Amino acid sequence: MTVGRFAPSPSGPLHVGNLRTAVIAWCLARKAGGSFLVRVEDLTTGAEPIGEAEHLADLAALGLTHDGPVVRQSERTASYDGALDRLVTAGMTYPCFCTRREIRQEIERASEAPHGPAPDGAYPGTCRNLTDAERSDRLAEGRPAALRLRAGGQTVGFVDRFVGPIHRVVDDFVLRRADGVAAYNLAVVVDDAVQNVDQVVRGDDLVDTTPRQILLQRQLGLPTPEYVHVPLVLGPDGERLAKRHGAVSRTDLERRGVGPSDLLARLARSIGVASPGHAGGPVANGAALVARFDLDRLPRGPVTFDTLVADFTTASMPTGDGTDENT
Repeated sequence: MTVGRFAPSPSGPLHVGNLRTAVIAWCLARKAGGSFLVRVEDLTTGAEPIGEAEHLADLAALGLTHDGPVVRQSERTASYDGALDRLVTAGMTYPCFCTRREIRQEIERASEAPHGPAPDGAYPGTCRNLTDAERSDRLAEGRPAALRLRAGGQTVGFVDRFVGPIHRVVDDFVLRRADGVAAYNLAVVVDDAVQNVDQVVRGDDLVDTTPRQILLQRQLGLPTPEYVHVPLVLGPDGERLAKRHGAVSRTDLERRGVGPSDLLARLARSIGVASPGHAGGPVANGAALVARFDLDRLPRGPVTFDTLVADFTTASMPTGDGTDENT
């Protein structure tokens, strides 16, 4: 049975771009007759989730039901430590004492010389071959160390269900940050495996990091889920939608007269599922939304926020049973 998930970070309110991705993930999982989980990725915000209740209220308002309890990464440190212990024991890791500034400087120097197939911004391997004495010196200086994976410059490929074939060279990415907290790529790989997630729907801004996660899955002997990276919602300036673009959350829009049904209608239309009637009227229920959803009809390019929340006229909205909408 398909297991999908939505895993927001509670660093602030969800904006309509996040909600659009959640709608797509929910539709795909439900259409396959599967379950839909919610995981709070709160490692960077501390043990007390900030905004979790608001996130869950947003999903509930749109009818995006989830199965089972909400899992919080801040409560799963032991699982991440166990995975790290396995990698350390197998000799697949090394400590890295580089600051972000030092890494940027090293990348800038490397960009001036002939280089291989490593992706832009890849870690240059500064600490990879430090001697034991050099590591001891850095520790004696009080320099904190992150833990990186020895990726070996491998090229990892996969076929994304929406984007298609992807191949990337994997750099030595961080597994545990210098403050001792598990890094995103490790945590998400461990959590997806533990929760039996086999379908990951997320924004296409994360497509380049997916080969890192697949390599880590292989080294830990974990299954690789199906990946579906979908276009983002962009602000009027063409940048990824964010709080700086104004009233972009569900509650913001509700204050402006865009209720949950209206918002869901707009989100549905943006993913190729037009709702009957006009945007301010009744919206298809969850079952109808799932039945009419087709990933092949999802627009290939990004959606702008202005277009998404623009008023729809009755004339612009298709009617009927949905068999010929959005063509």
